[in-house]
Amino acid sequence: MVNRVAVLSDVHGVLPAVEAVLAEPDVAAADLIVLTGDIACGPQPAQVVDLFVGLGDRVAWIRGNADRELVEYRRGLRMSIPDPIGPSAAESLRDDQVDLLAGLPTSLTLPVEGLGDVLFCHATPRDDAEVVLVDSGVERWAEVFADVDPAVTTVVCGHTHMPFTRLAAGRLVVNPGSAGMPYGRAGAHWALLGPGVELRRTLLDVEAAAARIAADSTFEQAAAWADYCLNARCTEEDAFAIFRPHEGRDKPTRRTR
Repeated sequence: MVNRVAVLSDVHGVLPAVEAVLAEPDVAAADLIVLTGDIACGPQPAQVVDLFVGLGDRVAWIRGNADRELVEYRRGLRMSIPDPIGPSAAESLRDDQVDLLAGLPTSLTLPVEGLGDVLFCHATPRDDAEVVLVDSGVERWAEVFADVDPAVTTVVCGHTHMPFTRLAAGRLVVNPGSAGMPYGRAGAHWALLGPGVELRRTLLDVEAAAARIAADSTFEQAAAWADYCLNARCTEEDAFAIFRPHEGRDKPTRRTR
């Protein structure tokens, strides 16, 4: 049984955001830090991976779709990545870091105090890129959870970069939002689990963080990327407009390998 878990999702290679969240007293005191995917696809991928590796067994890693795409690109299994920063991030990783991302699990289940068995994943338990939203219907959530062990009472997912909690198909669903690429509201978003659920936000010195990213990154458009992402210029309305066509509300959803 784990007493307190800090969850960081969708870090997207933003080192200042990771450092700020790790400096939070409740994160420092947590028994475990769980990363729910999309860890490295961003402006400072190697630095972020090294920082988490340095924390050893305090960190549990889950692979996201963007992490998978970086691995596939580096190994010649794809010629492009949907995210424009992806090729730069992929080339910035060392071979050992690519191997680490390739070997990560796509989900993890842990007993957490006050919450019972908690399943952590990136997008959904069955697919690393599937889209479900806070207002998706109960039938849609039931479809997504069809193969989940009945003993699981809570599901923690990321992918959509917007924090929420809700009940769906008899389970508590938690999305901590994005630590490195927030949509709708600036700040590094994360969650604290045990015995309840708290959605948290760590404020950043955005100007200083953006300047550091621009100086450190090999991505040519790093300054513009940092300004757009750290200031959350993608609004909640923009995000829903992006995700809604991919929600799969009225069609069967593909399953990953």
